[in-house]
Amino acid sequence: MPVFQFNPPERFVAGTVGQPGDRTFFLQAVGEGRITSVVLEKAQVEALATRIEELLEEVNRRFGSPPDDVASPEDDGPLEQPIEQDFRVGTLALAWDAEAARVIIEAQEVDETAGEDLVEDDEEELEVFAEEAPAHRDVLRVYLTPGAARAFAGRAMKVVAAGRPDCPLCGRPLDPNGHICARQNGYRPDRLV
Repeated sequence: MPVFQFNPPERFVAGTVGQPGDRTFFLQAVGEGRITSVVLEKAQVEALATRIEELLEEVNRRFGSPPDDVASPEDDGPLEQPIEQDFRVGTLALAWDAEAARVIIEAQEVDETAGEDLVEDDEEELEVFAEEAPAHRDVLRVYLTPGAARAFAGRAMKVVAAGRPDCPLCGRPLDPNGHICARQNGYRPDRLV
């Protein structure tokens, strides 16, 4: 299976397709005349953005500000067309390349062969950042300057926050078709049997 590598990408963003409450989340890398779009969960986008910020804070604490830590311009544009899913992300990895002063983001395809129950197996260790992808999984690997990584994380958090607003009373997402609030009527409909 291929490794879609962008070092550096012309553009790397998180984006969505669909209406709030029914959105599909994408990571999209663009460069060298190609577009790679991978699908992932909202929680994965949020976790990736948070971890990037934490990684860059740790790098600054340990090594000082990297030379390429210049703010990249804000990218609020739509995803590049056509949006064709290359694969669904199962595992995300994040690393710092001290020699190149780059953040490395790797998204591996979900392992459909593992089944629903994921059991840790000491014999098969997940290899991230390997030169070749595992035989049965595609990989998207992106190298970003610290400034580009910060810009990605900022946009990703905006994309996550752009969903349905939360109910001020119960904190659950408001549904445009109606919302039964547990704080107003004393029960949650998903707990009724």
